[in-house]
Amino acid sequence: MPHASTSPNILAVRFSSIGDILLTTPLLRAIRRTHPGARVTLLTKREFVPLISHNPNVSRVIGLAPGGSLLRLAAELRGDEYTHLLDLHDNLRSRALRALVPGHWRGYPKHRWARALLIHGKRNRYRDRRPVPERYFSAVSDLGVAPDGRPPEFFLGAEATEQVGDWLISVGFQSELNIVAIAPGAAHATKRWPLEHWRRLISNAVMDGLSVVIVGGPGDAALAAALSDDAGARVANAAGTFGLQATGALLKRARALVSGDTGVMHMATAVGTPVVALFGPTVEAFGFFPYTREATVLELPLPCRPCTSQGGPRCPLGHHRCLVDIEPAVVNEALGRKLR
Repeated sequence: MPHASTSPNILAVRFSSIGDILLTTPLLRAIRRTHPGARVTLLTKREFVPLISHNPNVSRVIGLAPGGSLLRLAAELRGDEYTHLLDLHDNLRSRALRALVPGHWRGYPKHRWARALLIHGKRNRYRDRRPVPERYFSAVSDLGVAPDGRPPEFFLGAEATEQVGDWLISVGFQSELNIVAIAPGAAHATKRWPLEHWRRLISNAVMDGLSVVIVGGPGDAALAAALSDDAGARVANAAGTFGLQATGALLKRARALVSGDTGVMHMATAVGTPVVALFGPTVEAFGFFPYTREATVLELPLPCRPCTSQGGPRCPLGHHRCLVDIEPAVVNEALGRKLR
């Protein structure tokens, strides 16, 4: 597609997942601010398109369908005359795409060796202390853009806001101003705070006069049901009920979110909701702490941390102290500070 010679035509590739995609939005915002006429295309998986679909800093979002043909996609992309090709993922699929779409591709530092040394040798050799949202800027060093220090952005459509409004009416929370959200689920077991800790936190929140909404995807529905069953009228279970857009709208209605190191945490920061985040097997050096001043991270200085880059099915040492030893009273206190 033709483009003005003075305006960049940019393809940014980030296939997954929720948090990683939202963390590209400070870069997208900076590009739009510095180059208002730029054409910016984001390529991701189809399931994650709603994270970017209403973002005014993006001209087009391409969603790769499950099982979609990379060859067909590459043929389409080759006709678009991109001036900048940004690989913000650097995995097997994005590398294959780079081979199929010729051009000067640029990426960002993932620091794999430093991460491996920290996990397996417990030696921190990270010289680049930037969080991942700022590392993404390495891919556009010639565009004169810089981080503005503001959080990620998750733009919501009117339909999602209306859907959440109707749901809040159905659970009796329509006029509730003291909603807090909790996200007990995580893709990997070692990132999950113990179920009994969540129960105690919910009980404390209700006693403090708060209403609790449990959020998460379909995979979190059973866990959320275990927490909400017999919990009382001031606890509502929304896990598995909404898509990404409506989940974002629900988080926006909450005064705060308590979660582990998950995509929901980044969704909350991107809609401006304060966060209390519980970090266990992962650490700040990896670059994925919540990217906002409105966040409190609770973690313990254990010598076994970090034990993995993304979490795993079980604690390698069998004790899971990194999260088990974060007491509900400590989390409740941190939540209270967010609500003052």
